[in-house]
Amino acid sequence: MGLAGGVLIGLAAVTMMLVAGRIAGISGIASGLLMPMRGDTLWRGVFVAGLLLGAVLIAVPLPHHLEASPVQGFWLAAAGLLVGFGSTVGNGCTSGHGVCGLARLSGRSFAAVIVFMATAMVTVWVVRHGF
Repeated sequence: MGLAGGVLIGLAAVTMMLVAGRIAGISGIASGLLMPMRGDTLWRGVFVAGLLLGAVLIAVPLPHHLEASPVQGFWLAAAGLLVGFGSTVGNGCTSGHGVCGLARLSGRSFAAVIVFMATAMVTVWVVRHGF
């Protein structure tokens, strides 16, 4: 299932670049909906709707592949805000840097992905083992 998802993400990123000439970075696409520019919202809305529709198309026939988070809502909201802040500070998100930036051999994206991965590893260690 993960391999299929990875292939679809890569295909979507390539299609977005070839058809629209844009990087498929989710934070940039979503933020463009929050601060819309004239004539720039339709494709962004369709892209985000496709993300949501894709989740529904998997969740309905395969609900056993989904798992509820054991984390309370407050912590999920705090984590989401931190991810949004990090995306803003890093000029992009994991999809923009990790999928699109690495494919373009961007040095900035390479550095960002190293920071993302190191932070993820430290976070997992802290959550599982404590300080």
